[in-house]
Amino acid sequence: MKAILTKYLSPTNFRGARIKAWDEDGNSVTVSYPHELSGEECHKVAANALCDKMKWPGKETLTGGGVKGGYVFVFVG
Repeated sequence: MKAILTKYLSPTNFRGARIKAWDEDGNSVTVSYPHELSGEECHKVAANALCDKMKWPGKETLTGGGVKGGYVFVFVG
């Protein structure tokens, strides 16, 4: 089973707020924080972006939950 972890990255002097998504194999993607969304939905955008990058099928079955420091998403079904 593949798990995707996400984490909020605070804005800096050079970059706005972002969310990073990665898996245990070291694949990762960082997306701009989607201000039109909130909470878990923001993190799901990053998880979906990683699925797109890696060409993983079934991103519509991703489900997730909060953990210390971010969120974890897994494929179900």
